[in-house]
Amino acid sequence: MFAADHAAPGSLRLAAADSFRFAIIALIAFLTLVDLFAAQAILPSLVHKFDVSRATMGFAVNASTFGMAVAGIAVALFGRNIDRRNGIWISLVVLALPTTLLAFTDDILVFGLLRVAQGLCMAAAFTLTMAYLAEHFSPAEAAGALAAYVTGNVASNFFGRILSAAVADTLGLEGNFLTFAGLNLAGALLVRFTLRRAEPMMATGGMPTMRGWAAHFGNRELRHAFAIGFLILFVFIGTYTYVNFELTAPPLGLSPMGLGLVYFVFLPSLLTTPFAGKVSRIFGPGAGVAISLAVAVAGLMCLLSSNLATVLAGMVLVAVGTFLAQAIATGHVGRVALTDKASAGGIYLASYYCGGLVGSFVLGQVYDAVGWTAAVAVLVAALVLATLLSAGLRAPQPIAGHKPSS
Repeated sequence: MFAADHAAPGSLRLAAADSFRFAIIALIAFLTLVDLFAAQAILPSLVHKFDVSRATMGFAVNASTFGMAVAGIAVALFGRNIDRRNGIWISLVVLALPTTLLAFTDDILVFGLLRVAQGLCMAAAFTLTMAYLAEHFSPAEAAGALAAYVTGNVASNFFGRILSAAVADTLGLEGNFLTFAGLNLAGALLVRFTLRRAEPMMATGGMPTMRGWAAHFGNRELRHAFAIGFLILFVFIGTYTYVNFELTAPPLGLSPMGLGLVYFVFLPSLLTTPFAGKVSRIFGPGAGVAISLAVAVAGLMCLLSSNLATVLAGMVLVAVGTFLAQAIATGHVGRVALTDKASAGGIYLASYYCGGLVGSFVLGQVYDAVGWTAAVAVLVAALVLATLLSAGLRAPQPIAGHKPSS
């Protein structure tokens, strides 16, 4: 379906076809990653069920990011030899297994291991899809396709959390996880019957994997992008894991369903993230990331308020800023890595999700030991560091065969 076909006459018909393809891409992203953050919306209920500390439960829920990081490295090593389409839909079928088992465990260790398994499957599908899009679309189309995929990722954060809270409130925790297992299978079917097996439009190069890795890490642009990805998810996970406890505690005291409705704060991100490519083109990738992160810093400061409206506004700004920066950084990796794009994407993904795992652990310790204000200070420091690193991102030279400086 997604192999480029420009035979249809008329610009309107082409635009409609592109819009349909991009909508399918966004839906695939949604169904691939819907499990990742949905459990954060039911953290207080999970703490009660497993009778563990907030930091322990937060780390267990976010253990999926460890699986995401490991799978990112595996795809970076072996992704060149994996059929993209089959790898994606098979990963989503396998994903339904640990999701189902989560409904029936009462052991916190087993819960954490199942979340790791979920992460392995989600990251494999995610990275292979990113490589598929980079390889099967022209450079002009690839930016739109990648933006559509990241937009679907944003939608999974938004609707996944709301759906999780709503289903858990009506069907309980077991019904919640079984519902998400069904979504995993729906994603597999969508990929199986929409993505088309085809030769890549763009050569990925014949560079051996280890030489490809050396080239990626030797490239200053990519090193900075990998580090920025780490810090972005460090902040995102740290913020949206532990703000839940602030929202349900006095003076805010939201109910579980009220907590789910809070995640309408992700809705503005659905509208802003598709403009990542335009922001990058107008300001350049480095300035685009810096501007986005400045928005997120402003949002973090709002989270220190005891006023619900101010806290919600802060959550909106953090989501808009981090998702926009993530989309810019993701697209930049795809443009800068001129060879072995699957490897570069896998390394970025591993770095990104390692940041999430570290963020859930570090922020949990700081939050339990010192409090929310200290945790927010750590998050702000991480974004300041990411902003400094963004100065190293430059727009690729539009010259055929030109390699970015390293």
